[in-house]
Amino acid sequence: MPDRLRALMRTGTASTALVALALLSVFAVIRHFHGFSMVDMLVYRAEGAAVANGQDLYAMRLPGWNLPATYPPFAAMLFVPATWFDISVLRVVVTLANIALLALLVHLSFRLVGWPRPGRRAPALLLAVGAGVFLEPVYTTLQYGQINLVIACLVLWDLTHKHRFTGIGIGLAIGIKLTPGIFAVYLLLTGRIRAAMVSGATFLVTALIGTVALPGASYGFWTTYLWDSTRVGRTEIVDNQAISGALARLLHTEHPGFPATAVAGLVAIGGLALATRSLRGGAPRAEAWGVVCTAITALLISPISWTHHWIWCVPLLVLLTAEAAQRSRRLPYRAVLALVVVAFLSRGMWMVPHKNGLELQLSPWEHLGGEVYVLVGFLVLVLAVLRAKEPEPVVNSELVVSAVEPSQGSLVAARSGGE
Repeated sequence: MPDRLRALMRTGTASTALVALALLSVFAVIRHFHGFSMVDMLVYRAEGAAVANGQDLYAMRLPGWNLPATYPPFAAMLFVPATWFDISVLRVVVTLANIALLALLVHLSFRLVGWPRPGRRAPALLLAVGAGVFLEPVYTTLQYGQINLVIACLVLWDLTHKHRFTGIGIGLAIGIKLTPGIFAVYLLLTGRIRAAMVSGATFLVTALIGTVALPGASYGFWTTYLWDSTRVGRTEIVDNQAISGALARLLHTEHPGFPATAVAGLVAIGGLALATRSLRGGAPRAEAWGVVCTAITALLISPISWTHHWIWCVPLLVLLTAEAAQRSRRLPYRAVLALVVVAFLSRGMWMVPHKNGLELQLSPWEHLGGEVYVLVGFLVLVLAVLRAKEPEPVVNSELVVSAVEPSQGSLVAARSGGE
């Protein structure tokens, strides 16, 4: 057996063992300190039950938690199969599915970034999954039984696989949770008109399905419940790592109002402009930077971005790791990578006073923890600005074409083809 094959087998075995140990550790911590309540999963199951039983979807409240349905009717219809399982079984199914989706998200992130080389991705994927479960957004996604990984995988699948119907994944993601709609705007701004139209048409189909199947719930959602932010949660709590939450805590108010709207508007314009500019010139990892900037912009400008919504830290960390490993320029990729890793491992927002209204009384130093993901978001956007201004090195185009995957090399062709 060749030495290289033996080395790969040893690396794979060690990586598999690390993943198993990491998963067992995380599950032990969740069970011991938090318990597997998986409350969001229970809300989804209750939504599916309301649909299956013909009940008023948006009058439903999860018993014991008083949590309402907040997703479109189409999403509630997708949750009906959750009612087929006992809750104890469903917890296991959802947890295993989320682990598999984390592995898929890592794989798609590797494909998006074009790193590491295909021959080295299997052990890297195992290592990333084993380490990734300790990231706070991943941990809380597992703890709550959230669907963030589904949304991220649908979006990244579209953006890393060019085909005739590119845009369907993003359209389905919008139909489930609306906020991925910013990626349809990103497609439009980067010249992929067909893909943007497909995503929009797919979303309209999901809305039509919801309207036909649940006309009353659909009317109520699109005319009333969609605009009622109080159904989602309180703006000022540290769970909310969006501009609105940060300004609420900084201004010591439950309703940041116009300042939050104005700042979010400016960030939306600047973030999308930056994402679009990232694709100019066909620079290495241009699409990856565009996607990451779009995701961060969406998280910052959303009225509420819970910590588990920041699951986009996975492709962000893959991108920064690739840049730190392969770029020899003046930009401090390694320092930024270290800060971002610490931020997503730190659980900083949970280490500051955050109960009984104390989040509105944070000291200046405590705001570093209370707004940790918002600060990371702005840091990455600043890095992207500096990167856009940095001249690209002259490289051998033949080597580049032979080194990247088809999904990366086809970017220019896709744009020139009217998509």
